[in-house]
Amino acid sequence: MTMSRPAHPEDTRDDLDPVLDEICRSLPEVELGTSWGDRPTYKVRGKGFLLYRAPHRSAIDPATGEMYDDLVVIMTAGEADKRALVADERLPFFTIDHFKGYAAVLVQRSRLGEIEREELTEIITEAWAAKAPKSLSRKYLGDD
Repeated sequence: MTMSRPAHPEDTRDDLDPVLDEICRSLPEVELGTSWGDRPTYKVRGKGFLLYRAPHRSAIDPATGEMYDDLVVIMTAGEADKRALVADERLPFFTIDHFKGYAAVLVQRSRLGEIEREELTEIITEAWAAKAPKSLSRKYLGDD
């Protein structure tokens, strides 16, 4: 397994979470690029599976009334996986109306420490597998 190295100057951003970066780059054929304009996004063969979301009026912190400024979007394999992550009270995942019908969950970077590293790795690996070509996913996960 080879790790992708930064290919562009923006790939060395200081604002990336080191734990997320380490987990994402440990997966095969991952590169850091951008999507949604200029948002740092981890991709496998051009398909994003984890991205840093810009503050937006569609995601307001109910406690402060302010836009969230530290959201990460993690793709899920489908709606059932999304619902399971959001419903798990141990985990800080949530969704918003803007993501209705979209297979992804949101989490604040400031709350990532509430997720055990092994579980976070599993969730991100599942996000990667949802976007990776099936042959690559099967090979990496040993499902051949």
